[in-house]
Amino acid sequence: MTDTQQHAPTTPTGPATNVGLPQERRLVTAIPGPASLERLERKKAYVADGVGTTLPVFVVAAGGGVLVDVDGNSLIDLGSGIAVTTVGNAAPAVVRNVTEQVQAFTHTCFMVTPYDGYVDVAQALAELTPGSHAKKSALFNSGAEAVENAVKIARVATGKDAVAVFDHAYHGRTNLTMAMTAKNMPYKHGFGPFAGEVYRAPMSYPFRDGLSGPEAAARAIDVIEKQVGATNLACVVIEPVQGEGGFVVPAPGFLPALSQWCTDNDVVLIADEIQSGFCRTGDWFASDHEGVVPDLVTTAKGIAGGLPLAAVTGRAELMDSVHGGGLGGTYGGNPLACAAALGAIEEMREHDLVGRARDLGALMTERLTALAAEHPVVADVRGRGAMMAIELCEPGTTTPDAARTAAVAAHCHRNGVVVLTCGTWGNVFRFLPPLSIPDALLHEAFDVVAEAFAATAPDAEPVTPVAP
Repeated sequence: MTDTQQHAPTTPTGPATNVGLPQERRLVTAIPGPASLERLERKKAYVADGVGTTLPVFVVAAGGGVLVDVDGNSLIDLGSGIAVTTVGNAAPAVVRNVTEQVQAFTHTCFMVTPYDGYVDVAQALAELTPGSHAKKSALFNSGAEAVENAVKIARVATGKDAVAVFDHAYHGRTNLTMAMTAKNMPYKHGFGPFAGEVYRAPMSYPFRDGLSGPEAAARAIDVIEKQVGATNLACVVIEPVQGEGGFVVPAPGFLPALSQWCTDNDVVLIADEIQSGFCRTGDWFASDHEGVVPDLVTTAKGIAGGLPLAAVTGRAELMDSVHGGGLGGTYGGNPLACAAALGAIEEMREHDLVGRARDLGALMTERLTALAAEHPVVADVRGRGAMMAIELCEPGTTTPDAARTAAVAAHCHRNGVVVLTCGTWGNVFRFLPPLSIPDALLHEAFDVVAEAFAATAPDAEPVTPVAP
């Protein structure tokens, strides 16, 4: 089954949805069900154990705000494939574009014989990313590739080597991006040695440091100047809203101060918008929230409606500093992925998904704030737009409560709601619903989340499950 109409104009109750799938939570077996368990055995036989899964249900259809598994269970999706299916699964413009492209040709390699789709995506990125300056792009396959190539560009453009990143950062799984990533397990453990000339500065983390944005920026800049020195620093790489690190939103003024320091010191500012870009935060890009204009922007995830595509977009003079043939890759900017990206951007524009993300953010903030008032283990509610999170700590402290986090997640999964955890200490829930989810379905999902907190409280009495 595929979507026939993923979006209609937003209404007070959410976008009208006619995706060929009932927009409902429906449990017909235990989660996971017998058919999924059978397939899990086959996965164990043929797929490397290092490839983990959050919820071992095998999906056969998806659309709107639901995932349907092989057992016939319909689960509410609060993860969007980790912020990938922002426009929903199989959105009409994506399906149309990909279908037309696959009938024409699937590949030539842009470095051998170019095609319009690649250039069309680059033009769209020039129009959408922050700033009115002349911009160019190079397309890749994954977020990690985009980050690694952004660093390559910054090093060539500046003639300097060092890279500054931040506490709690996540930038990918290649050797360089593992070095840039802060979290050891599961991303770095046992995979070293890592690339050198990567230095780490303290991130603005309002819940934990209590600093204003300018104060946190001054602290970070002081570390960078002392440990590296601006004369050695090619780039500062930062997620405007951190992803895997816990959806940490820096205090107002932090990013502008950091941006100004980079400008004043001939340091390239790279915004890693891989998880936060393309309407997710209620702006086209999270950098837009404070008017920050990065020199380079890396994108992936939500760019192409589920097909693998990534990009580095930036100031034309920086992008052109690399010698001919220095950027690229066999599959980078594949015609199908480019067609999907153009379809996804069409969906975002036509249905005002920036506004839709803000509406969903308001709904989630209301529900999560009420949850925090009832359960003191919820120590912080944060995020922007449809990129929201709660951090769980032992009540009255900042001590992470990863065990309660895991228990709440397990309850949600058993009851048909796909939730994702993250954070340096594994104590953060991140909520990333597709922007095509109906309001009523999102409310039902948070009813289950509330039930999960009640059911896992230390003094919990048996709770009647919320009927799907």
